[in-house]
Amino acid sequence: MTPHEFLAAFKSARASAIVRTSHADNARKAMHAAIRGGFRICEFTLTVPDAFSLIREFSQIPGIIVGAGTVLTPDDAAASVEAGARFLVSPVVDGDVIAEASRLGVAAMPGCSTPTEMLRAHHAGAALQKLFPAPGTGPAWVAQTIAPLPFLRIVPTAGVTADNAPAYLMAGAFAVGFVSSLFDAGDIAAGRWDAIECRARAMIEAVRGA
Repeated sequence: MTPHEFLAAFKSARASAIVRTSHADNARKAMHAAIRGGFRICEFTLTVPDAFSLIREFSQIPGIIVGAGTVLTPDDAAASVEAGARFLVSPVVDGDVIAEASRLGVAAMPGCSTPTEMLRAHHAGAALQKLFPAPGTGPAWVAQTIAPLPFLRIVPTAGVTADNAPAYLMAGAFAVGFVSSLFDAGDIAAGRWDAIECRARAMIEAVRGA
């Protein structure tokens, strides 16, 4: 899958499921619940134990596109892509990671919190710009940033919920990422996978409705 093909798939899906937990098996079961609920773009942060194994495992599922999150070094990037990641997400803008993503033929999505950072990331070759952490003004911030910089592909993550996701998308966000609002820590600890699946369905419905 080329970066262009990934962008087309992400634009169609308009949402990703991002899991961050301290137990690999919980991450596996939680992500399967999200997939049953309709998610097709999945991200495992590298802070999850055995993240590379999970990326490798889920990248073999037909119709599922897997990415790596919390990619901080070129070595992280290379190991993620070797495991099957088709996009790389970082909490910060790092030129070396963006360059490595380009060399490896995958899309980079660095974390940006200002228009200046987003433009820097764009100029460095990042296909997407992760809005992180999302500001309190949320959708209004996206709309105000997209107005003078319409070529950006902004993907809000932290703080995105089923309630505000449509507003982000209507404001011009390229897609959104669901983290703790989807993967509730209490549900994961208690093994309430059905609750995660139910939320996933509601989130996918909200995104499609936008």
